[in-house]
Amino acid sequence: MESLSRRAQSVHNKRFLPGSRLLECCIEPIKGNSAMSDARQLITEIYSDLKPLEHAITNHPYLRAIEEGRAIAREQLRVFAGQQYHIIRSDLRSIALLVSRHGALPSRDFLFSLLQGEAAALKALHLFATDLGLSPGELEAVEPIPAAHAYCTFVAWLALYGSDAELAGAFLVNFAAWDANCGRMRQALHDKYNFPDSALAFFDLFANMPPFESEAIQVVQSGLDRGVSPGLIRRAARLLQGYELMYWEAMADAASLRRDIGT
Repeated sequence: MESLSRRAQSVHNKRFLPGSRLLECCIEPIKGNSAMSDARQLITEIYSDLKPLEHAITNHPYLRAIEEGRAIAREQLRVFAGQQYHIIRSDLRSIALLVSRHGALPSRDFLFSLLQGEAAALKALHLFATDLGLSPGELEAVEPIPAAHAYCTFVAWLALYGSDAELAGAFLVNFAAWDANCGRMRQALHDKYNFPDSALAFFDLFANMPPFESEAIQVVQSGLDRGVSPGLIRRAARLLQGYELMYWEAMADAASLRRDIGT
């Protein structure tokens, strides 16, 4: 099963979109196939390797447009809400699947915490959607955008074929950028779009997320100790961060924004 899983990951890793900033960050050969016993060192190296992706995400033109409050109309934010609805519902089921696979491992409590966080995020998202004039039925009817949906598709892939260590490492690296963006959006939506505080609980939840680095690193360490390849953890983090950038690019495309990623 392990060899089949790695083969599947190798096939998945070759599927990239041409003409994208993503390619700059994805053409390097996978590193870390040699033995590594220290999870904290591994995560530190992954953070360093993925700095260009993090910069592209946290400096995305979509965020700048929201902060300016002019280029994106209020009704266009329905796209953001609709995509998050599908992503969170998918992630909920994916993490539940990983709990069922790894429920006997020490990572159980960490996975349960992730599951509870996703459930809280879904509940808070409905408040944002309601303020945008979206009923539950209308939220469900929003069609997933392929580039936006790629993130949760990979999380589902990890839940089915990957390990708790891969998910923990990928989420740890990714949430730093996502949480920062949520904080900026929350402030801009309040200041520029006059959303009430009650409608912004979704963004508050991520922007004020309690640190979980030590718990995630323990899960990564446990995975390394039982033989999970550090290269697979690197790959999971790189792919998830790449799909995060694809999400923001999809939001910019939906809002018909010019994407000057490098500026």
